[in-house]
Amino acid sequence: MFVLITYDVEAVSESGAKRLRKVAKICEHYGIRVQNSVFEVLVDAAQLTMLKNDLKKVIDSEKDSVRFYRLGNSYKHKIETMGKTSKIQAGEPLLL
Repeated sequence: MFVLITYDVEAVSESGAKRLRKVAKICEHYGIRVQNSVFEVLVDAAQLTMLKNDLKKVIDSEKDSVRFYRLGNSYKHKIETMGKTSKIQAGEPLLL
């Protein structure tokens, strides 16, 4: 399934900045960054559960938020872009 992940991590403090880097690193492991705090990931249900568990261990639920938008398997018809886009789209074959 295709999932869009957005997050807002309070980064005013040093511990917040550290959490922000950790959240980004976790998301980079599962997908591609399309905006500063937005990632596109192509995962199955088990991977999504693991991703959520990884993020839950890092964020401060009183200060930070993470949102998951499930676009499903027919995501290609639900995404429209304008301007700069990634060179490799999630789930697309890479031709060399």
